[in-house]
Amino acid sequence: MKIDVKGLIVPNDDKEVYDFFGYETASPKDVSDALEKANGKSVDVYINSDGGDLFAGAEMYAALQEYKGAVSIHVVGRACSAASVILCAGKSDITPAGMVMIHNVSAAADGDYRDMDAASEMLKQANDSVAAAYQLKTGKSRAEILRAMDSETWMSSAEAVRFGIVDGIAGSMRDQPQLAAASSPLMPKAMIEKARTLIPKGYNVSNPAEKPDFYMREKAQQQLNILKMEELNK
Repeated sequence: MKIDVKGLIVPNDDKEVYDFFGYETASPKDVSDALEKANGKSVDVYINSDGGDLFAGAEMYAALQEYKGAVSIHVVGRACSAASVILCAGKSDITPAGMVMIHNVSAAADGDYRDMDAASEMLKQANDSVAAAYQLKTGKSRAEILRAMDSETWMSSAEAVRFGIVDGIAGSMRDQPQLAAASSPLMPKAMIEKARTLIPKGYNVSNPAEKPDFYMREKAQQQLNILKMEELNK
């Protein structure tokens, strides 16, 4: 069975907002539902993601690790940030044109120096949690993993194999991705809540029969762009 982890990695509760505005996303529920349907049969996970929410990625990693059937993971583009954690959940390969990136966990914070100290400590603990997954996969020391995260390490397919985060290079080029130099950051939580109000009441985003038509989405997109500008101007 095929499971796609493509686009932004988002929490279950936020997925409907991204879906409404046409973002490609993957959530923990997408993975858990697919695994439940697979019911112990072998699954192939295809990753092409710049990452996203750390806790959503960690939940997807745990679900794949705990699955009772065989899990094969294929990087068919990029596995960056939270997506690189998911990559560590099973036997893996990477397209020759693929890339992997690991870095420190980041978050926004405000408040006085005590709040900043607490936020810094929380980020260090989150780094340790992510490093544990990388360490288990690669066999490298915690110190070496944390240094690589500090440096925001980008790896080609060959470098990813040498680092040990991927097991091998795929023999087929049929899934070779189109290269790009852009990424789509997650919306701030406050913007998610504002954007949620732009979805018509009672609208079921998950129902294919209710996909927004061009004019509905265009109008909502214009309003979302205004929200983004307001956020930038704060």
